[in-house]
Amino acid sequence: MEKPTIADVAKYAGVSITTVSRVINNNYPVKEETRQKVEEAIKELNFKPNYLARSLIGKSTHTIGVIVPSITNLFFPVVVKGIEKVCSQKAFSLFLCDTDGKEESERIQMQNLLEKQVDGVLVIDPRYENIENGFYEECAKKIPLVLINGYHRGIRCNFVLNDQEMGALQALEYLIKLGHRDIAFLRAKNSYSYDIKEQIYYETLQKHQIPIKEENILVIESGNGLETVELAIQAVQKRLEQKEIPTAIFACNDWMGVGVMQAAKKMGIAIPKDLSVIGYDNIVISEISEPKLTTVDQNMYSLGKASAKLLLDIIKHPTQGFQKIILDTNLIVRDSCTSPKNK
Repeated sequence: MEKPTIADVAKYAGVSITTVSRVINNNYPVKEETRQKVEEAIKELNFKPNYLARSLIGKSTHTIGVIVPSITNLFFPVVVKGIEKVCSQKAFSLFLCDTDGKEESERIQMQNLLEKQVDGVLVIDPRYENIENGFYEECAKKIPLVLINGYHRGIRCNFVLNDQEMGALQALEYLIKLGHRDIAFLRAKNSYSYDIKEQIYYETLQKHQIPIKEENILVIESGNGLETVELAIQAVQKRLEQKEIPTAIFACNDWMGVGVMQAAKKMGIAIPKDLSVIGYDNIVISEISEPKLTTVDQNMYSLGKASAKLLLDIIKHPTQGFQKIILDTNLIVRDSCTSPKNK
């Protein structure tokens, strides 16, 4: 069976080809009654617009590039799911690119997407180096671009951000309210997101006049891939082998939080009786771990949806100025925290 054409849709709906085109592209006003006829014809005939052919005429490919540092970290697929939800409603397809958290790969993937003539690009957790050196500011001059989280102060780009400062503050204030004064901090290298959380860690402990111990700053090599759990286990075990151990650990993401709990289990340290743990992100693993992990919810799905809506708006209205959208975080209290025994 031959694929239906735009002419078939026009004939079925009893309108001109131009009218069908206007309904598909949504670029000219069409009477609601006429629009409904065309949409019904499209549905009945199962008509699929040829976006490749349209791109040769209208310079639009109806494709969006999405660059992520890892597809194995469950945070990023949930954000992408939110992006896909919005884009599919507007008949945009996605090109998904994994950089493995490497700044050079990030630049190469961006260039590949530009060569594919995508209509816009979303970058999740972009590398600090590529923001600080002006790479993305140059890209923003060439193509509609939205950066999701990442360094943003004084940068002329569009951003959709979680309020990571507030999220870290919520987690630390909760531990302090429970009575903890010996709190360790677990992060990975080379991430603006972790830098923010570490800054809040220092500021919050100083505000409460809690001594900061050098041995309580735990740093692992990578925080995005599946190796994160094992790296966290190794780092935390070394800390828990010392004579005096912390009563709580704040981990910069849930993979690290799970690593903390596994390290404690290996050493016979009960959670939360002997050690309280808070993660960050609220990925699914935090709810199915044992015990369930107290964490900060970054509203990942909403983050993706808000980013996609902003990008599509920029594509439609390219002359508007740069925007910055900040989403709230929420502390999700589960089973991995309690008051310290010596309170």
